[in-house]
Amino acid sequence: MSNLGKKRLDVAIAIAACAIGGGGISAAPTPGVEVPKQVVLTASDIAMYTSIWKIYFEEDLSSKQVIEMLVEIGLVTVAAVGTAYIVSKATTAILCEITDWLGPAGWGIAAAIAGSLTGLFGAAWAVYCDYLYCQKEQQPA
Repeated sequence: MSNLGKKRLDVAIAIAACAIGGGGISAAPTPGVEVPKQVVLTASDIAMYTSIWKIYFEEDLSSKQVIEMLVEIGLVTVAAVGTAYIVSKATTAILCEITDWLGPAGWGIAAAIAGSLTGLFGAAWAVYCDYLYCQKEQQPA
């Protein structure tokens, strides 16, 4: 397997693990306390993003200068993605609160929603990191 192929497989496994974990956390009924659960899920998502970065570039995301990254991505994209992320987390919290009333069926729905959102955002970040990695590898040494 090529180095890029291994990185992609490792990233897919990391995303799947985080999506399953996030779905499991969301499935637990917690009437009235969905917002704190979303904070934990957000921390988990951030750990997933940093793991994906580390898989591709073998460096901690924190060691990369934030300003440089914002310029690479483009500030408009960052604002749009950040807003979408916040809206999705708020929507998930509201939906989880509602699905808590439905019992086990609702808990399964909450798990599917949370896991899907984590997987979606993880996949988008992975595509971006893959693009950067491929660009970096194509540059002459």
